[in-house]
Amino acid sequence: MEDLLHSFFHWFGMPAVGLPMVFVTAFVSATLLPIGSEPVLFGYIAVNPEWYWIAIGVATLGNSLGGLFDWWLGLISRNGFESLKGPTNSRVQSWLEARGPKMLLLSWLPGLGDPLCIAAGWLRLPWLSCLVYMAIGKFLRYVTITWLLTLIPHAFWEHLGHFIYRI
Repeated sequence: MEDLLHSFFHWFGMPAVGLPMVFVTAFVSATLLPIGSEPVLFGYIAVNPEWYWIAIGVATLGNSLGGLFDWWLGLISRNGFESLKGPTNSRVQSWLEARGPKMLLLSWLPGLGDPLCIAAGWLRLPWLSCLVYMAIGKFLRYVTITWLLTLIPHAFWEHLGHFIYRI
């Protein structure tokens, strides 16, 4: 197992706490677990600004694949539910089906994004289209958030670091 992890980290070409950690936290944060990937991403970019676009790409990939995992959970939930209860059709389902995979442009929204991805799987929307729309929304979120965080003066981050160190 250790060799597998070593080769996985070597594939990214970074130390064990670099891009692989950005990927893993982005993936996990796309699931229903309450973990945010933005602090890890911003911390990585603050230390390695020359890797900005690569880090954004890795975070987008991890978060999109996490959203696809949610899509898959929705799909297997629906399949299991139908085997027990039979097919369903509701107004909410009709509303979501009418919007299709494009609704996943909003998959980055906290509290709403994960259920949207699960709903897309439940509705059996095409996984590739869903993945593309998820990736676009998540990419735009990461670019916007990291750009906004770079507007905060460097002195603020230094004071915050000293404050956290004292705790």
